[in-house]
Amino acid sequence: MEYSVIIHKDEKSGWYTGKCVQVPGAMSQGRTLDELIENMKDAISLMLECYKDEARQAYAGEKTFYRKVALA
Repeated sequence: MEYSVIIHKDEKSGWYTGKCVQVPGAMSQGRTLDELIENMKDAISLMLECYKDEARQAYAGEKTFYRKVALA
């Protein structure tokens, strides 16, 4: 799966910051663009896992299932 990341380079510090468009709360930074991308992968994965846990807790004791949905 691919995600879109908005990237900003701070001219003063030289650091890169990123924010994932599709995953609210997934943000990170890095000294280099490569470091930022690796950090963003971690941030996105962690946020998605957090959302899964929150959903499981919200529906604890109820019948639930997962289904993938593709956008055309």
